[in-house]
Amino acid sequence: QVQLVESGGGLVQAGDSLRLSCAASGRTFSMYAMAWFRQAPGKEREFVAATTWRTDSTRYADSVKGRFTISRDNAKNTVDLQMNSLKPEDTAIYYCAAKLSPGIVFVRNLYEHWGQGTPVTVSS
Repeated sequence: QVQLVESGGGLVQAGDSLRLSCAASGRTFSMYAMAWFRQAPGKEREFVAATTWRTDSTRYADSVKGRFTISRDNAKNTVDLQMNSLKPEDTAIYYCAAKLSPGIVFVRNLYEHWGQGTPVTVSS
């Protein structure tokens, strides 16, 4: 099993920056990729960004490309999401997720382990 704990959410204004962090524990050696998803009120959970755990491959949703950066620290078993130029439409609960199987990294249902989420609110 892999346990995930997110931190760093909060209330910011449009244009501000925020950094989310996810700490992984347990069978981290078996992870293939980690990702951030988000769920806005009344909407489905959507992919934001992902990074493979042992290579330098990353992927981003078009809506955050150029504004968000995902990074990992294998020694600390953490993955961060640096969010710049935040917009009100970025308001959501942000979830950290880990998948063990190789392959596609942007599909929600392929992730086996999830954190509890951290809220991000961007005011206009």
